[in-house]
Amino acid sequence: MTEQTQNTGTGPNPVRRRRRILAIAIAVAVLGGAYGIGAWITGNVSRSTDDAYVNGHSVLLTPQIAGVVTAIRADDTNQVKAGDTLVNIDPSDAQIEFDAAQAQLAQVVRTVRGQYASVERAAADMQVAQTALDRARADLKERQSIANSGAITGEEVRHAQDSVHQAEAVLAAAEEARALALTQTQGSTRLDDHPAVRAATEHLRAAALAMERTRIVAPVSGMVSQRRAQVGRRVAPGDALLSIVPLDQLWVDANFKEIQLDKICAGQAATLTADVYGSSVRYHGTVEGIEAGSGAAFALLPAQNATGNWIKVVQRVPVRISIDPKDLASHPLRVGVSMHATVNVESCTHAVASETAASQSDETAIYDAQIKAADARVAKIIAAINDAASN
Repeated sequence: MTEQTQNTGTGPNPVRRRRRILAIAIAVAVLGGAYGIGAWITGNVSRSTDDAYVNGHSVLLTPQIAGVVTAIRADDTNQVKAGDTLVNIDPSDAQIEFDAAQAQLAQVVRTVRGQYASVERAAADMQVAQTALDRARADLKERQSIANSGAITGEEVRHAQDSVHQAEAVLAAAEEARALALTQTQGSTRLDDHPAVRAATEHLRAAALAMERTRIVAPVSGMVSQRRAQVGRRVAPGDALLSIVPLDQLWVDANFKEIQLDKICAGQAATLTADVYGSSVRYHGTVEGIEAGSGAAFALLPAQNATGNWIKVVQRVPVRISIDPKDLASHPLRVGVSMHATVNVESCTHAVASETAASQSDETAIYDAQIKAADARVAKIIAAINDAASN
């Protein structure tokens, strides 16, 4: 009775168990096949990687003149705008140089005005000498015409000849003096064209520009990071004070495997997600181009593959992907955060796989504003010097 119960009773049914195992195997095979077909189809139209990170420019702020830091007006994590004054340098040395250059320019203007006056005076002396010479020659001619009549003596004729020689010498001296005066003015017809005045003006302009550069301004808008400047520290040109990261100009460096690069090219659309926001937030991007080499090729210590113990490792090559500014504004990112990148490669062929996006130039007009301010200060001083000299 017990044996029959074991065969027909409560024990597991072998047939049912085999059917269940078979159903599970079929389901796994179907799912695996569907996944494989989907991966094959998706692999032909897209490339994905989670080895991707946000990158951006870091603008290093450095002084252009030497001096002691007197004020720091921004710290790490502060948002600044282009043109904001971030660091002040003690202007005492620059002010001394500026005052000395201003005094030097005033002295040079006076000296050059004297040189121009010397030219005019020499021209007047030449005219006087020429008049005296003409008169002496006329006297000599009159005396020579009546000398044979005995009305005058030969001594008077000789005296008249001596007067002519003397007048000729005076005229020659006046001509030399005028030539010397002309060489001092270098043939310039205007005061501001004189070399000495131009040199003094440029000296004053450099001093005025140094005054403007005691205010270190932000060349771009962004977030302050890596502040190194401290109040009271003496800095020299080129010293690192702080960095500014333009958070509205970020991009993603997606490190694709070399076997994934066959259909990736510039201009393709990309979908990005950030670990900080999760997969619910999607960024729209565009492939800007493929870097010139793999990460290993540009490493500080590149791999030496020409060795006997070489092992092949699949390399990764950075692909730069720009981010839609609207997406970036609505969900800000930070440099270095992790991303997941998927590139749609349907529109790319091998013929255009090496194309790169057009490069964009970075520029700022902040330093032009400093030059214009220095020029305006110099022009005002020159106008005041000219008015004082003319009065």
